[in-house]
Amino acid sequence: MRQRKVIKIGNVENLKPMNNYYTYAYLREDKTPYYIGKGKGNRIYSTHRKVKLPKDKSRIIFLKQNLTEDEAFRHETYMISLFGRKDLGTGILRNLTDGGEGPSGAVISEETKRKLREARKGRIFSEETRKKISEAGKNRSEESRKKLSESSKGNTNALGAIRSEETKKKISKAHKGKTLSEETKHKIINSLTGHIPWNKGKKCKSHSKEVKEKISESLRGKKNSEEHNRKISQSKKGKKWWNNGQEIKMSVKCPGDGWVWGRKTH
Repeated sequence: MRQRKVIKIGNVENLKPMNNYYTYAYLREDKTPYYIGKGKGNRIYSTHRKVKLPKDKSRIIFLKQNLTEDEAFRHETYMISLFGRKDLGTGILRNLTDGGEGPSGAVISEETKRKLREARKGRIFSEETRKKISEAGKNRSEESRKKLSESSKGNTNALGAIRSEETKKKISKAHKGKTLSEETKHKIINSLTGHIPWNKGKKCKSHSKEVKEKISESLRGKKNSEEHNRKISQSKKGKKWWNNGQEIKMSVKCPGDGWVWGRKTH
């Protein structure tokens, strides 16, 4: 049963939820969370049946405090869904449930879960909470990255899922007008720096004479549609042939030093 504080005013009783609940996390050495919980009193430092407490007490942190029990349930459920569970192959937490059960004995029904999801929509977290979530995902050790990679293997959530037209429209609408910040652009560029293309250093396979003849025969007499011809013409508009004595390419401007206008002559 949820505890309520009873304030008697004459013959009227005002029931007020107790704001003595909190959510907490146990962190690994690399500061990533491995367990999310909800409780009150000394629960955060109590031993769990299947999860060990960190030896270093600085790796036991409060996420949110001064919550009602309902608020604590909602935040616990949200944080578990955010980081995912190892047993389901969806993330890095050792939690064996989606949250919302706890020692209070409350078992959330499907209807209540739906209400919790609705209540979380559009919710804005404080700067402190955002910072804690951000820090929890940074500076992961190679061991932690490897474990996370292993836990994700075989995860087929949404694999091959076919989205409805309505869902596609919602996704498209959500991305319209979005512009990436300079910081995000730099992060994307840095993530691609040093990336080796799949065909780097590889030569394209040359077709045999027989295959070339078959391709030529299949294309002989074939006519492109007016739409296709228009697209080809549009793509070449303003472009000229250039060569550097070894290769040729089409470009509006000179590709660089050593390139001259015109096709390569043999």
